[in-house]
Amino acid sequence: MLTRDDIRLLVQRHGADILAHDHMRIEMRSYQHGSVTTFAHSIRVACLAVWLADRLHLWRRVDLPSLIRAALLHDYFLYDWHDDDNGAHRLHGFTHGHTALVNALRDFRLNRIERDSIARHMFPLTPVPPRYLEGYLVSAADKISATRETLSMSRFNKPELPR
Repeated sequence: MLTRDDIRLLVQRHGADILAHDHMRIEMRSYQHGSVTTFAHSIRVACLAVWLADRLHLWRRVDLPSLIRAALLHDYFLYDWHDDDNGAHRLHGFTHGHTALVNALRDFRLNRIERDSIARHMFPLTPVPPRYLEGYLVSAADKISATRETLSMSRFNKPELPR
């Protein structure tokens, strides 16, 4: 079984180009759930998706680099969805998977597993489920992380983020 350090190293290795991209600064300046930034949330989802694959003994069925890259990019929508924006973000839960995919395709080369996992990670809010196991792992990790972040008591202690 992988340790936390093993998982962090895998995420860093397979997601280095994503983590180093300039647009990740936008994610560092936007809250996602509670007091957790979109950047931190994406790393948590990637680590948890790898942990789930490990604990469920899915290594022979999962493309690890695609799993990590999809998890890091699943919320690559590059805006703060809490901002009013005249209602533009009102349907964020239903639309941000597509927005994240469009942005990710602009900035990175993605394979079919990564594209599908990003676009469909909000199932069942998006009507079509993921095609690949990696997409289900990203979706499950996202829901677990989002729930934990939203219900955390630290959500009441949000520091001001740099703009």
